[in-house]
Amino acid sequence: MTQPPNNSDEWYKDGLSFECSLCGNCCTGAPGFVWFNEQEADEMATILNIDAPTFLEKYAHKKFGRWTLNEVKNEKRQYDCVFLIDLPGGQRGCKLYKSRPTQCRTWPFWPENLKSSRTWKNAAKTCPGMRRVDANFYPVEDIRIILNQNEF
Repeated sequence: MTQPPNNSDEWYKDGLSFECSLCGNCCTGAPGFVWFNEQEADEMATILNIDAPTFLEKYAHKKFGRWTLNEVKNEKRQYDCVFLIDLPGGQRGCKLYKSRPTQCRTWPFWPENLKSSRTWKNAAKTCPGMRRVDANFYPVEDIRIILNQNEF
C-alpha cells in the first residue's frame, strides 16, 4: 500500500471537496482490480440474495492471492466493474452501492491521489466530482480517517 504523506507534508491541509456525479468513470477504464475482503464479500452476496461461495464464483476471481471483482469489456473497449449499471438520465452507478467495497467507498481519497496537488488534479481530469464547486467539503481530519481505511 502506498503510504499517505506525513501530517507536516499534507498539501490538502485546508481540506478538499468532492461529490460523486454518477459519471461511472471510476468504475471503468483500463483493466484493474477492485479488492475486497471476506466481510465485504458476505455483504455484497447478501444484497444479491445469494450465498458468499456463489457470489465469489459468479462475480469475482483471485489475483495475487486476493479477491477482486470481475470486469466486463464494454463497447468502448474499456473494462467496467461487473456491478456498474446505467441509471436514468445518462448517469452510471453501482448496483451494490450500499455494500460496495472499501476501495470504492474511499474514492477519490486514495494515497496515490493525495501524493500531491498534481496527482489530485490528474485524477480529477476523469472525475467531475473532484472538480465540482458546490461539492461536499472534507476537512483534513476526515481525509485522514478515510486514508486509514485504505487497505487495498
